[in-house]
Amino acid sequence: MVATAMEELEQEMEEKEEQKSKYLDEKSPPIQICSMSLDELQTLCEELHGKVDVVDEERYDIQAKVSHNTREIKDLNIKVLDLRGKFKRPSLRRVRVSADAILRSLLGSKHKVSLDLRANLKSVKKEDTEKVSLGNKYKDMEMLSAK
Repeated sequence: MVATAMEELEQEMEEKEEQKSKYLDEKSPPIQICSMSLDELQTLCEELHGKVDVVDEERYDIQAKVSHNTREIKDLNIKVLDLRGKFKRPSLRRVRVSADAILRSLLGSKHKVSLDLRANLKSVKKEDTEKVSLGNKYKDMEMLSAK
């Protein structure tokens, strides 16, 4: 995987170099100086100096824009960090809520029936439980004696 990444990186570098050389060939064709007189060479130098000045001004303008944008990005990052620091998340607490309160919050004012879970349970008398437990004891004893 690393080897393929290195190969791709080398290919990208070669492509960039090729694009750079093509661009330079288009923008600055080779100059034939041998057949020029002194006056022609001076005018050529003045033209080249003028072009260099224009390119320098463009480079300076672009560099100023880039530095302004980087400063603006830094300021915005600082503002974001400040805003993150000001708001603390509250610690969540466990809250006991009754079933009626949950239904009221879900259904709103429509909920008028109270939900009492204990009301739905079957009531068992104490005497009934004693009979059931004694009955179980007799069954257990019969099973043991049968064995």
